[in-house]
Amino acid sequence: MNKTLTSLFIVSLAATSFADQFVLFDKTFTFHEEDAVPTKSHLYVTGEELSELTPKDWTSPIDYRNGTVHVRIEVLDKPGGDEATTWSLCYIANKGKDQSYGCTNTPLYTEEGIYEKSAKMNEFWHNESIVWTEGIKQMSLVIKGKGGGKAHAHLQPDPGKFFPTTIRVSMIQVSAGSTYDPSWIKSRMKP
Repeated sequence: MNKTLTSLFIVSLAATSFADQFVLFDKTFTFHEEDAVPTKSHLYVTGEELSELTPKDWTSPIDYRNGTVHVRIEVLDKPGGDEATTWSLCYIANKGKDQSYGCTNTPLYTEEGIYEKSAKMNEFWHNESIVWTEGIKQMSLVIKGKGGGKAHAHLQPDPGKFFPTTIRVSMIQVSAGSTYDPSWIKSRMKP
């Protein structure tokens, strides 16, 4: 192979590997009970806060719809005690069917620290309610107690077990057939 072809091949491989995943958002929040009551325990990541790499069509030319999402939550501060907590991470559709949104979750946690998981994009709750060729307009993050579902933190018998809290949430979208590359996001994390 000549030098020019070798260079083009290497550039092509580099471009392909970065196209396999992107950070949907990476944001730190501090959430207080008085903020949670009017929002029903919801935090919002608006369209302007989503990555500029967020596709309009999640199915083509790169298929993120049938890929995975890697969720990383860093619990920086939470009330004392060991109250089990989770967050629903909901994709809000530009165009939807039925619910017009679909949600995956963070791992359940009881203490400060870093928690990670990967979820298949075509297996989480109401994922089929989103018309993925039309994309999403925002993300809604909902803090919940151990029961998940409708166990919104502001409705719990003692909301003081959940608030105030400070979290950093990163969602990394990985295309179908690709594998999550942790070095890609860890290079963007503060030590």
